[in-house]
Amino acid sequence: MIHETMERIGSSGIIPVAVIEQAQNAVPLGNALLQGGMEAVEITFRTAAAEEAIRRTSAECPALLVGAGTVINLEQCRTAVRAGAGFIVSPGFDEATVDYCLEHGIPVVPGCVTPSEIMRALAKGLEILKFFPANIYGGLAAMKALAGPFGQVKFIPTGGVGPDNLASYLSSPIIHAVGGSWLCSKKDISGGNFDRITKLCLEAREIAMKR
Repeated sequence: MIHETMERIGSSGIIPVAVIEQAQNAVPLGNALLQGGMEAVEITFRTAAAEEAIRRTSAECPALLVGAGTVINLEQCRTAVRAGAGFIVSPGFDEATVDYCLEHGIPVVPGCVTPSEIMRALAKGLEILKFFPANIYGGLAAMKALAGPFGQVKFIPTGGVGPDNLASYLSSPIIHAVGGSWLCSKKDISGGNFDRITKLCLEAREIAMKR
């Protein structure tokens, strides 16, 4: 399951990152993403609606790979998995969360931006890592430098990724995929602007297919 999920994310190249404040917007968002050619979504644990949003999306949008993001502790991880999350994304490296996911066969992508964090991840057998916030920690140049001593690692940068630099990121062999909130902003989700979300996804998908 882990390998298949990460391969699917890699082939897609893009993970929309969604902050959902009202659970009733979850399924319309999922449908909008699917119509825009997206294969996955990362629903962040930044709101009280996150658990229910994951539950509804995973149940009613089965073609969409639904993950939980901004998972910062084991309790959130367990809650997300019970709700139907198919993968877990953390902004940093939490050992308890990583161990739980590995023990239960759940794909997990911890945030690692330093050599020490990367080494901790590699010790757990993880080679696909989140790089967040990418724009603050040096972007693609920083990831290329880290790839020197850690050639087996691939990154999923999030933070500061958008249509202007999407092609640059995806053109690099060290990038597994990118995560982006510009595709489904909190404002567009809460405002019900799902046609706009689909449009942005289609535009991003066109860029991704050229890599």
